[in-house]
Amino acid sequence: MNVLSLFDGMSCGRIALDRIGIEYDKYYACEVDRSALLVSSINYPDTIRLGDVRSWREWDIDWSSIGLLIGGSPCQGFSYSGKGLAFNDPRSVLFFEYVDILNHIRSVNPDVLFLLENVNMKSEFMDIITSYLGVSPVFINSSLLSAQSRQRQYWCNWNISMPEDLGIELSQVLEGGLPDCGLGGRVVGRRLQANGKRSDYDKTIPLRQYLEVRFDGKQNCLTTVYKDSVVPFEPYDGRTVIEFNGGRGRKGDYSVDRGYCRMMTPLECERLQTVPEGYTAGASQGQRYRMLGNGWTVDVIAHILKGV
Repeated sequence: MNVLSLFDGMSCGRIALDRIGIEYDKYYACEVDRSALLVSSINYPDTIRLGDVRSWREWDIDWSSIGLLIGGSPCQGFSYSGKGLAFNDPRSVLFFEYVDILNHIRSVNPDVLFLLENVNMKSEFMDIITSYLGVSPVFINSSLLSAQSRQRQYWCNWNISMPEDLGIELSQVLEGGLPDCGLGGRVVGRRLQANGKRSDYDKTIPLRQYLEVRFDGKQNCLTTVYKDSVVPFEPYDGRTVIEFNGGRGRKGDYSVDRGYCRMMTPLECERLQTVPEGYTAGASQGQRYRMLGNGWTVDVIAHILKGV
């Protein structure tokens, strides 16, 4: 069996395949992000790289040999935290490239297996994806198999069972020697008054983004982190409260306690995504955060692929 991974990122799908011992002959990957390609190449130098998904008609591969198609098309247009552009978003519209490739493979191999992942989204968008793929999604929260709350929808043409809750908490994945923030949380893109109220505020009062804390022992969903939002976790005095002046969007992923917060380390983020420790070490710190935020929770994908 050959595997084709679209929007491959740093090859979380291949990690999952190897983790559960699924044998395959060739692993084809479609990705254009330079940092993701670097990390994937370091860990999997034998991957056959195909470039931009929009050039798929030019690929010189034996389409009939593809037994498994996997991918997570860009989610920004569907995410509740985005602008809600859905298929009008130039990234999320790439879903239709996935559909075209799937249909092309089906024309020469009707038995091809496929898996598509995306965010939890409005039912109207989900219904469109379902209508094109012909299967209903299964909702799984990564919190069942990791210390991260990460809600995702999975479409595939085999049965998916719900994974058992392993009860993993954030405190179990934190590095030693750093402040132990036993409660998970992150700075969120909400603009609040000094008293913390979300509405009926005096617009003359300077607004800030405040920390929200989860009390279930989990970390909030890792997201894309941009270079200008990275806050070093060293040096750290144990007393400083990091606050961001108002503005739109998230400003990074954090572990927090009521008195302080610190940025999570790349290693801790790898553990949250159940990626092998040090897997992303070939990239810069900022790119590691970004890739892990864009990636898959490997143990969730491994659980789903057991059905193959």
